[in-house]
Amino acid sequence: MPKHVKAGISTYELDQIAEDYIRSQGAIPGTKGYDVGRPYPPYPAATCISVNEVVVHGIPSKKQILKEGDILTVDTVTVLDGYFGDAAITYAVGEIDETSKKLMEVTKKARDIGIEAARAGNRIGDIGHAIQEYVESFGFSLVRDFAGHGVGKEMHEDPIIPNYGKAGTGAKIEDGMVITVEPMVNVGTYRVKVLSDMWTAVTKDGKRSAQYEHSLAIIDGKPVILSVRD
Repeated sequence: MPKHVKAGISTYELDQIAEDYIRSQGAIPGTKGYDVGRPYPPYPAATCISVNEVVVHGIPSKKQILKEGDILTVDTVTVLDGYFGDAAITYAVGEIDETSKKLMEVTKKARDIGIEAARAGNRIGDIGHAIQEYVESFGFSLVRDFAGHGVGKEMHEDPIIPNYGKAGTGAKIEDGMVITVEPMVNVGTYRVKVLSDMWTAVTKDGKRSAQYEHSLAIIDGKPVILSVRD
């Protein structure tokens, strides 16, 4: 995907590239046709591509052409042999401003800090607390309307993994859990609103957002990242 992210390409084209690759690996895109029930329409694309102030669930479009200086998150869910995997990365389109660079750097590090806290014997709140403490030290904010989650035979399973919280609270982390850690970090307010398409969530103040996500399993007490290529 990185080699395709450039000024002049549409988010629709990026989605097609991603879908072709997913299917070439014998998997299927987990979001395409995903139906949460009325009144929401089924999700129409193989990926969520969220540009600049779009936080999550940006719908790829032929009309949305990337420009120099944009940032975009590509969030991909795949299904292979009946199991779901979920991952997201934020990319820069050419040269970006310093605030966006810092936003991306902090968000990626926050994901890694959250993963490090996902150890057997700790609690779910320890993950969110570690992420929140780090992110807010830079003056950024954490989205509260969306969270990490369990993942397996369904895209979204228990437990919910908030990206903020109090240490020592929530369910105990145990061996065998498979979860996502996916901080969504905003430059300004943490508040978001959902657009009329009933999917696209944007920052309320129009400032930029970034997201990094891995799926991981707790094995022998430690987090093992699943959403990386061998």
